[in-house]
Amino acid sequence: MNVALIIAGGSGQRMHLDIPKQFVNVNDKPIIIYTLEQFENHPDIDKILVVCLDGWHEILKAYAKQYSISKLAWVVSGGKTGHQSINNGIDFLADICSDDDIVMIHDAIRPLISSEIISDCIVKCKLFGNGVSAIPCVDTMLMTEDKIKSNISISRDKIMRVQTPQAYRFGLIHQAYQTAKEKGITDCVYANTLLIELGETLYFAVGSEKNLKITNPEDLEMFKSLLALR
Repeated sequence: MNVALIIAGGSGQRMHLDIPKQFVNVNDKPIIIYTLEQFENHPDIDKILVVCLDGWHEILKAYAKQYSISKLAWVVSGGKTGHQSINNGIDFLADICSDDDIVMIHDAIRPLISSEIISDCIVKCKLFGNGVSAIPCVDTMLMTEDKIKSNISISRDKIMRVQTPQAYRFGLIHQAYQTAKEKGITDCVYANTLLIELGETLYFAVGSEKNLKITNPEDLEMFKSLLALR
């Protein structure tokens, strides 16, 4: 079984809006529905679990019914951080998934995820136990301690920009979050950073510059522009 674990627990404070950014309407459709439709339409995705902000569960279910998201099987509460939200989703799946099932973690606010990216993450995960979508870095990279100045450059040839989705064998990702609890690790930015901290090797899957993460008003305008180009 391949399960899409969609993280929609954020409040979207950086957007300066009255509602969470994942529920903002663009062309009369919530951003999260654009995201869910990509997994709904992918033949290799069997079920969808959404980790959702409290107070928005029933709204999400209503939207899913309105837009025929039939693969949405479960909605669970998010946490105060991304780490906690992913952990909540993994814990919920512990009684549902076997170790060899694949869990694909994805941000609800990356609505332009493509079928190609989903497929390649699954292929890499079947081969290596994980598949993390990523793209080469094309910008000059400088290291800074204070975000004011720098005197250290980093070779962009040695850097990959990691995105979501990220596919993991359930046994691997479940054990990682169990180990995190035992070691008191509670603040990893994402699943990939947790696995790196625990000494795992990650394998890259295809990503895309169009796989935009909507975190601020400029990103929202970019999303609208890309939709218009479609």
